[in-house]
Amino acid sequence: MTTPLMILIAGPYASGTGGDLELMRRNLARLEEAAWPLFQAGHIPMIGEWVALPVLSSAGATGPTDPLAEQVMYPTADRLLQRCDAVLRLPGDSRGADQDVRIARERGLPVYFSLADVPGVATAAV
Repeated sequence: MTTPLMILIAGPYASGTGGDLELMRRNLARLEEAAWPLFQAGHIPMIGEWVALPVLSSAGATGPTDPLAEQVMYPTADRLLQRCDAVLRLPGDSRGADQDVRIARERGLPVYFSLADVPGVATAAV
């Protein structure tokens, strides 16, 4: 691989949590588990919440369940996808992750559904 890809890691964050912040934290941790293998393979991992949550905080929101979140969370992913080269869609129901996949496909970006499918990841795991 000659050029690192910036890969948006998409999967459940708030979906299915009923607004439970601990469940959201666990979902974010699951998304973050994919970051190291991508980085180790020479890519740049990106998760929308890494950007959106500090933006929410600086806007005075109380957290990801604040009404302002709707104006920040999905738009952040949309803006990131203008800069990302691919999406890694992790398993689980997620309206936002499905939207990320749709946007990526509209923009002609590759969508991977397994870490093993991402260029360089299988060889970097050695």
